[in-house]
Amino acid sequence: MISMNNKIKVVFLGTNGWYDSENGHTTCVFIDTKECYIILDAGSGIYKIDKYITEEKPVFLFLSHLHLDHISGLHILNKFRLKKGLTIYCYEGGKQYLEAIINHPYTMPLDQLPYTVSVCELKQGSHTGFPYLVEWGKLDHPAYCLGYRFEFGSTTIAFCTDTGYCNTIIDLSQGADLLIAECAAKEGQDSTSWPHLGPIDAANAARNSGVKRLALIHFDADNYDTLDSRKYAEEQAAQIFVNTFSAYDEMEINI
Repeated sequence: MISMNNKIKVVFLGTNGWYDSENGHTTCVFIDTKECYIILDAGSGIYKIDKYITEEKPVFLFLSHLHLDHISGLHILNKFRLKKGLTIYCYEGGKQYLEAIINHPYTMPLDQLPYTVSVCELKQGSHTGFPYLVEWGKLDHPAYCLGYRFEFGSTTIAFCTDTGYCNTIIDLSQGADLLIAECAAKEGQDSTSWPHLGPIDAANAARNSGVKRLALIHFDADNYDTLDSRKYAEEQAAQIFVNTFSAYDEMEINI
């Protein structure tokens, strides 16, 4: 287990939802730990990970779901030279889709990449081979979508994107040091057919789960077309949960 003296670095490489814009790339979060590197989703922001991979450590990519704004970066996996290999985690049943997408005629096949890649499905109660404790649960979204909880010794990070407000968010983020939650909707927008969080929903989730900090990401590029609009969402959320910040591309924090 990681000691309390070891900081976890979190880098927000892509903070948009839906499509790229001048405000950012689509969703990708990079986490640097003592034992490994972790990537949360493979939106277009993933192209920057080689800027941050400075040691020979295994790399683990956790996918929330397979909507294109969360996996579009998979077509550039051949850009990297990951000496310790890459393990991609997805929901149960997702492996067949990934092996079809990361293949001809769309992109370079997995078995032709310049390093070893394995795809693992996350099954209930399965052992992942991951060096830290990780939990996952199904979120409220039209596609099968997973939220995650990572426990790095005394430090816990939860990641919940593309979802309506649900019990899974509360369960996974209970007492976490950081909750990374989406903010695709604007306050007042509501869709039962395509659920997403707005700033008030995200803040309520943070407050009700007792987290220490809330990071807003996955800003719908149409709803949040300026960084000022993101800041306003942060201000709305902070009225309910004061330790809220809106993330932007290449923002770095240490926990």
